[in-house]
Amino acid sequence: MKYISFLIFIVSIQLGFSQTFVKDSLNNQPVSFATIDFGNGYGTFADEEGKFYYSEKLYKGIDTLIISALGYKKKKIATNKLTDTIKLPHEASILEEVIVTAKPKGKFKIMTIKPNGHEDYFKCWLPTIESEIAVYFPNNSPNTKRISKLLLPIKTEAKNWDKRHKDKHEKRPFSTLFRVHFYENNKGLPGDVLTYEKILFIANQNTDPIFELDVTKSNIMIPKDGIFVSIQVLGYTDKDGKLLPNKKYKEVETKRGIVRVSTTFRPLLPFTDKIASKQTFVKRIFHNNGKWVLFDLKNINNSNLLKAGLNNYGMGLEVEVYKEK
Repeated sequence: MKYISFLIFIVSIQLGFSQTFVKDSLNNQPVSFATIDFGNGYGTFADEEGKFYYSEKLYKGIDTLIISALGYKKKKIATNKLTDTIKLPHEASILEEVIVTAKPKGKFKIMTIKPNGHEDYFKCWLPTIESEIAVYFPNNSPNTKRISKLLLPIKTEAKNWDKRHKDKHEKRPFSTLFRVHFYENNKGLPGDVLTYEKILFIANQNTDPIFELDVTKSNIMIPKDGIFVSIQVLGYTDKDGKLLPNKKYKEVETKRGIVRVSTTFRPLLPFTDKIASKQTFVKRIFHNNGKWVLFDLKNINNSNLLKAGLNNYGMGLEVEVYKEK
């Protein structure tokens, strides 16, 4: 850990990093994992301590940062006026709102919506910082339902990894931090969040092909109009789970000039054609004001997954279904 911290320190000096903390304007507490939008279709995230790094050498041609987080007002900062602390004010409506959900009582049975996973690299989504994926789950009965687990298909290795190594059982190490959101159904699209709790998990090379995330303590009830469950990559972490200040895109020289290519992260996310309805939605966080769209050829015409008929991320759920009184 000391070596990693020292390495980050050295890189920071070499690239002229500016270290900035995002804090709550009322209580001066860190705003964990705030979104840092570069205004050019790319961005990054603050870490758990609300800290992020910016460098003109690393991120060329950026004159403004847009800082945002759920429950807070957005704030624009000129990069030449960036200070060591940015304080975000609360949204007035959010400040007054307290989401309280009573824990259900009585007998219940477990209902499992099975996940759809596989090992085919060519049928997987390559996660990037700019994308969030949400899956819609309808509510088909009046019974009270509480989500107990998310069942998340993942693929830890890229194609041909075994062929490049003598030891076929060797796995390339990585550690990736994900964030989970739960959204109301707003006319068929993800709407307001159902909890402001930060729900996180880390996947690495040893994670099971179906990762089980227990969310019982979050007390997420499925509304009558159904629920959207999303996952979003925040970036790679060190061995202690701290988010690293990785660059989130590469600049590639082409005949047309410099092209920015988003950095992809492992694990990959298996998509499937085994779900009849189209229930997966995506948004590019730093594009188009972060609007959600159905993952469909009508909305996204350059996706190889969609061209192959793979419309859905194969997320599953474990749900407590309570007996009607």
